[in-house]
Amino acid sequence: MAGFARVIVDESPRQPPLETKVADPNSVPPMSARIALFLAAVALFVAVAAGAFGAHTLGRQIGPERLAVWQTAVQYHAWHGLALFGVGLLMRGSSARRGFAVAAWLFVAGIALFSGSLYLLAATDSSGFGVFTPVGGVAFIAGWATLGWTVLRV
Repeated sequence: MAGFARVIVDESPRQPPLETKVADPNSVPPMSARIALFLAAVALFVAVAAGAFGAHTLGRQIGPERLAVWQTAVQYHAWHGLALFGVGLLMRGSSARRGFAVAAWLFVAGIALFSGSLYLLAATDSSGFGVFTPVGGVAFIAGWATLGWTVLRV
């Protein structure tokens, strides 16, 4: 038997080739009430932890101006975490899920960009992160406008 190769024949059914789907530019990434409430809980957990870190640890290592920047980040983070929580509650049983989903994602983006850039700016004293702050601020404003518009339509 030396020198002979064993041939295995694959007789399993063939799968059709995968279709390539192009994303609809008008689609919104999935956001449900459950996801919004979970993201709100995470955001608020992080906001409280960041506030405690700033007050008890970071405050001794940075000056008062940078600590004020940190506190601004915590405040906007917490307020918009609560806004995200409210959107999650509004999504439950609402027919206007798309509008609420857009508002929720805008609040998430605002927290990441606005508060995130301020956290980095305060912690590192690197002004390069400041370029993202106004983008996050616009996301917050757009989130509130979208929320208001959606509530009026329900």
